Amino acid sequence: MKRLYHNPSEIPSDQPLVITQGTFDGVHLGHQKVLKQVVVLAKSKNTKSLLITYHPHPRLVIDPNNHELRMLSSIEEKAQAVYDLGVDYVLVLPFTQEFAQLSPRDFVKTILVDQLHADTIVIGYDHRFGKNREGDFLSLLALAQEFHFQVQEIPASEIDAIAISSTRIRKALSNKQLNEANTLLGKPYILTGIVTEGQKLGRTIGFPTANLDIQDPYKLIPPSGVYAGYCLLENERYKMVCNIGYRPTVNGQNLRVEAHIFDFDKNIYGRPISLFLVQYLRNEQKFDSLESLKTQILIDAQQAQSMVQFD
Repeated sequence: MKRLYHNPSEIPSDQPLVITQGTFDGVHLGHQKVLKQVVVLAKSKNTKSLLITYHPHPRLVIDPNNHELRMLSSIEEKAQAVYDLGVDYVLVLPFTQEFAQLSPRDFVKTILVDQLHADTIVIGYDHRFGKNREGDFLSLLALAQEFHFQVQEIPASEIDAIAISSTRIRKALSNKQLNEANTLLGKPYILTGIVTEGQKLGRTIGFPTANLDIQDPYKLIPPSGVYAGYCLLENERYKMVCNIGYRPTVNGQNLRVEAHIFDFDKNIYGRPISLFLVQYLRNEQKFDSLESLKTQILIDAQQAQSMVQFD
């Protein structure tokens, strides 16, 4: 992945920027439309494009007692999706209580103008920014006149669609409606983490698995079940079948995300891996024996291999 920036001073300052900002969680089809507009606008001006996003999510800082919020993408997953759309730079600003106290004018002048040399700011009709969300589109227009940059508004219809999509995707995933979620995302739902050692029970029945340690505590994990999909490992794609759950057949206690990767036998402990969930296959269930589990996994594997097709 291209570099992820964490300070405005790190962004190359040799030319003005076309900038948009927001959480862009999931980088779904609505987000993609906005980001493509930013890329096209930057190219038309012969300059570079930038997304400003925030970590942690502003709602987690402003409402720290909200323990229900789960994200569709980690920062790394988000950045990769944004870069895949052609955006030049992704800047992740730490969202703190102090940052939340910046007035709209201070935010625009200090960060967008003085540090990032904004040529054009692209925002939605209902976008709010600065302390207590006091800044809006009209105040940004006034600041644009004062500091000599341009503003481009994203129409209300597109912004409303983006908000609806984020909620619908989370609900669809929670209801095991993976096809609907993937349609709204415009791509398979992604789980990214580090491969860790498990109990290696899969090896005993001929189906070794890669156990995924998902390091973002706010990442939305889909419900327990078996999923067909593929994984990305060192820029190579492999078909896989993934189990999310507690492994009741062997009296498992903790939630696990583990994938059996087809036609693959390398040692990948400690390496990053991304799982792309293409199709929900079945509920997780408890079997009477490991032999019965093996029989079902064979069926799952055949289904997964036939369902997943690469371009």
